Amino acid sequence: MRLIDTHCHIDLDAFDEDREDVIQRALDAGVSNMLVIGFEPVRWKAAESLAEQCSIIKVAAGLHPNSASQYSPELLESIAEQLQRPEVLAIGETGIDLYWDDAPLDVQQEAFRSQVALARDLGVPFIVHQRDAETEVLEVLESFGPPLNGVLHCFTGDWQYAQRILALGMHIGLGGAVTFKSRTDLHDAATRIPLDRMVLETDSPFMAPVPHRGKRNEPSYVRNVADRLAELRQESLEVIARGTTENAQQLFPGIDSERKL
Repeated sequence: MRLIDTHCHIDLDAFDEDREDVIQRALDAGVSNMLVIGFEPVRWKAAESLAEQCSIIKVAAGLHPNSASQYSPELLESIAEQLQRPEVLAIGETGIDLYWDDAPLDVQQEAFRSQVALARDLGVPFIVHQRDAETEVLEVLESFGPPLNGVLHCFTGDWQYAQRILALGMHIGLGGAVTFKSRTDLHDAATRIPLDRMVLETDSPFMAPVPHRGKRNEPSYVRNVADRLAELRQESLEVIARGTTENAQQLFPGIDSERKL
């Protein structure tokens, strides 16, 4: 059985004291690969350094909406340059976040639109962050129209919202929130989303699943997400693991390739 964590941040300083142990625990839990998300320029370098040291790690490079004030045409060119590196597979995370007041909405929208357009021009997948901005994110995505080769990460919405994302041709990233008892709308959506359109993630060190809720999240806990999905969908863990792993491989070509050092 193989699992892929398609969204984690093990480059952050929360892992500085035990990063090697974290990676080993992930391997022991069946996690064969992970995508580390570089959400602003300084994080691109940190993530790429990890990928150079560990063959199971690949990278996405983009500009997070909370960092959208850094956006410029020159930065967009820098993202395109990152995609020339073999370990960088996707653009992201980008999107809109109205929970934190870190950048004006119009600035976030420009950065988001530009990164989605760049992903389409380069033929690479993109990763979308959404928080308290369902309408605004959909407005941008639907302005491009299907098919869109991307994933809405950390999905916490209902089936109605999922349907609109799926209609665009996108994948849906499911993480720790699906294990929370109170998320009944999300549970319902998780039973309805086609297996071939979902991928697993942790968003480590954030949003740890039950039974680790409130603690630091890490890639090995993607197993808890898979277990809960199997329970909700009344499918075997092996079916969930195989399906989501194949989806991750198709969405992020090269995520399981070995880097020759």
